[in-house]
Amino acid sequence: MLLRGANAVGYTSYPDNVVYEFCKQARDHGVDVFRVFDSLNYVENLKLGIDAVRQANGVIEATICYTGDVSNPSKHPKYTLEYYLDLVDELVALNIHILGIKDMAGLLKPRAARMLVGAIRARHPSLPIHVHTHDTAGAGVAAMIACAEAGADIIDLAIDSMSGVTSQPCMGAFVSALEGTEYDTGISAEAIQSLNAYWEQTRLLYACFDPGVKASDTSVYQHEMPGGQYTNLLFQAQSLGLGSRWKDVKSAYAEANRICGDLVKVTPSSKVVGDFAQFMVSNHLTAGEVMERAATLSFPKSVVEFFQGYLGQPVGGFPEALRAAIIRDAPRIDSRPGATMPSFDFAQLRRDLEDKWGPGSIREVDLLSAALYPAVFDEFQSQRQQFGNVSLIPTPLFLSPLVVGQEIQVQLEVGKTLIIRYIAL
Repeated sequence: MLLRGANAVGYTSYPDNVVYEFCKQARDHGVDVFRVFDSLNYVENLKLGIDAVRQANGVIEATICYTGDVSNPSKHPKYTLEYYLDLVDELVALNIHILGIKDMAGLLKPRAARMLVGAIRARHPSLPIHVHTHDTAGAGVAAMIACAEAGADIIDLAIDSMSGVTSQPCMGAFVSALEGTEYDTGISAEAIQSLNAYWEQTRLLYACFDPGVKASDTSVYQHEMPGGQYTNLLFQAQSLGLGSRWKDVKSAYAEANRICGDLVKVTPSSKVVGDFAQFMVSNHLTAGEVMERAATLSFPKSVVEFFQGYLGQPVGGFPEALRAAIIRDAPRIDSRPGATMPSFDFAQLRRDLEDKWGPGSIREVDLLSAALYPAVFDEFQSQRQQFGNVSLIPTPLFLSPLVVGQEIQVQLEVGKTLIIRYIAL
């Protein structure tokens, strides 16, 4: 599973005992490998996540988040090959089990892949290396072949019908390209196609959620938007009436990133840049105008909290003039945020939740959900109380209405099946 270091699976820093308890519960419920990363590559946050996984007896896949271009360091002077090698050295010193390379925007070009993976392999010959990328620009298969040839042990791919663009590179193409070489995966094309047929049909069930990204977009090398955020931000832009200005949103994303100091961008730091970009587009602001008027503008909450230091410290520090203008008199944090937070009171939270939802109704996993996502958990409990456990309804029937005369069966539990026929409305 993905663990955002001291951010656990949320969008901010939490008290340390929340992160430790989450990892314990996740491990108890069957999670074994934890891909631990930090949205700013902030080592102090990574240390907390790594230790929480170790305490839970999980497999530690400590991860570096990739941005910039090590094959063209003049474009991003902060993110050089030496920067990444030094970061890897720090993680290896923490006795990790696996090294992850998380290329969340698909910026890792083939030449850069050979340089980065090859250099890590040369410095750490026995370290397992796991590479994750997205295929937004369309170069993912070539980049992952380069990673394999340079010494990577594990590559993330997606089955053909679920691959490409903001998803992962195509598994069938990767496997076929290496067939008969020293890197032959041993996976048959027939096996891939049998799975592909299933997922082609499954994807149709969720067509209503398809964001409509039809082709590769090499502008990702300029705006550097993570694959998972690309589709979300496109949907949000459309919802805000900015769909026709998607090109402007992408340009603003690049500008927001630049004035924030050129960040590593992955959840939750990518959300900061995305919120900043939408704020600029919605208010018709240029980067220059933001800098000039920063002391008087009302910035999104995520942007203010980032500059306060609630996510940790970015590579090279904050642009201090802009930081001062944005946070004004708000407190600032210049170390790991969770280190100064008091322990979370799970006992009090249980009392509060059971007062609201009934004695004995709150499980250990519910406590964690409420601690991490209080508003979301409250909404979930309200909906479940009103409609029951709707996860029992088959997916097609959950997403699409019944037609008159249609009859369905819903298994509530073993030996108890509910038969429903739609007669009229």
